[in-house]
Amino acid sequence: QVHLVESGGGLVQAGGSLRLSCAAFGRPFSRLHMGWFRQAPGKEREFVAVHSWTSGGSTYYGDSVKGRFTISRDNAKNTVYLQMNSLKSEDTAVYYCAADNGVIAATLPSQYEYWGQGTQVTVSS
Repeated sequence: QVHLVESGGGLVQAGGSLRLSCAAFGRPFSRLHMGWFRQAPGKEREFVAVHSWTSGGSTYYGDSVKGRFTISRDNAKNTVYLQMNSLKSEDTAVYYCAADNGVIAATLPSQYEYWGQGTQVTVSS
């Protein structure tokens, strides 16, 4: 079992930055793929980024955030981060941290076993 706790959401103006954190408790963090997803009202949950624990710590991003968001992890702190820069109003959503210990780092929500409670990010234009 893995328990995930997100923090760092809030209200920011367009063009600003926020950093989300997700602390993991339970299974060895260093062997978990850690992902971020987001869900806006009336929309499906969308892949944002994933940090693999294999493949040398490869990272992958959704097209809408490439070049603006950066995912990183600190295995000593059992924490994954999402640095969000150049925020746009369309980035407004509830952001969820997810974890999985599958073979590959996944980009579909259905492939993740563990989820946090979510943190709201609101970008004002």
